[in-house]
Amino acid sequence: MGAVFSLKLPTAKGPFPVGCTDFMIDHTKEGSFCRLYYPSEAVGQSRQPLWIPRYEYCGGLVNYLNRSRWSVPLLNLAFGYHTVPVGWNAPFRAEEKYPLIIFSHGLGAFRSVYSAICLEIASHGFVVAAVEHRDESAACTCYYRSAAGDVEQPPEATCEDGSSSAGPISTQAAQPGLKEVWLPVRKLETGEEEFPLRNKQLRQRVKECGQVLNLLTDINQGKPINNAFLGNLCPSVLKDCLDLQRVAVMGHSFGGSTSVQAVAEDKRFRCAVALDSWMLPLSEEMCSKNPGPVFFINSEKFQTEDAFRKMKKLQSLNDKIKIITILGSVHQSMTDFTLLTGDLLSLAFETKGTIDPLEGLEIIQKASLAFLQRHLDLPKDFNQWDALVEGKGDHIVSWPPPLT
Repeated sequence: MGAVFSLKLPTAKGPFPVGCTDFMIDHTKEGSFCRLYYPSEAVGQSRQPLWIPRYEYCGGLVNYLNRSRWSVPLLNLAFGYHTVPVGWNAPFRAEEKYPLIIFSHGLGAFRSVYSAICLEIASHGFVVAAVEHRDESAACTCYYRSAAGDVEQPPEATCEDGSSSAGPISTQAAQPGLKEVWLPVRKLETGEEEFPLRNKQLRQRVKECGQVLNLLTDINQGKPINNAFLGNLCPSVLKDCLDLQRVAVMGHSFGGSTSVQAVAEDKRFRCAVALDSWMLPLSEEMCSKNPGPVFFINSEKFQTEDAFRKMKKLQSLNDKIKIITILGSVHQSMTDFTLLTGDLLSLAFETKGTIDPLEGLEIIQKASLAFLQRHLDLPKDFNQWDALVEGKGDHIVSWPPPLT
């Protein structure tokens, strides 16, 4: 197993320091829950959030993986100490308008599982909102009920002043008077057909991505927003700082298909980046329509012939749809797990391929930024990585390798 000290998330390489906070707006199951990564002011020592926000998520992962409940403390021992190298509630850098990315997680994941990708993109001048879905596809998630039965709104939350202190922080301190409710992942029942369930979840996920975009639109317009979490960054600091003409949707696996469906249905999204997209939830009808610009970035070992058929069918309808495969990568190469698991856990859960995890993520990040510049008309220099979008470079090809 690799040395423990080497297992960590990398710091961002972009020109901006990165801050991070959680928003839960409308604390009920129908509300919006997301983690926000954003360009921040430079600060000294700042608190870093734990990568696994709460112990309950360890239980959710164990349940999703069909492991014994005795595995929960072991999973917490393996991952519970990791932190995300961002400033928790760091002061927002309100000096310009930033393009916006809505990020959708995969099946059995949650909002912090893609921190390496999200914080890197934020460091290049984006606000990234990582949705935590309530469609029962997350390993687990939570919402709140008021003691009064949600008849009245809870008291207005206090905001973080951006001050710093040492030590990692566990997030999700909710307002008084709210009762926490945890929602586990929904598993297939014996004999149940998968497509109807996943397509129904897909539609809810697309709706939730749109809700988060609605929320951030309200914040940008200065409308008062009440966050269910105490002490987090005041949403009002984002007023007039989001470029809502430059919005994209991005996601991994189930989040990849969510991104494809979202860009097809909601024209506020100008393009989509689908990381190793799970194509099963997408209907044949959906794959017969032009969704707009989509960038499929695939791993070498996850996709099926039917999945590639759907991608090719979509590409035939729009020449702005690009498809590349990262050689030596596996499905989990696009998650933080590829960086935080040693050799033993990697063998057990196939979190690493033959490509160096950092090199694989760097390809994803650079290729995504180049595609985003192309379709969001960004005044940046990300086009220096345009060759990656066309499948030219080390460890990538422009079409799937032979399936084994």
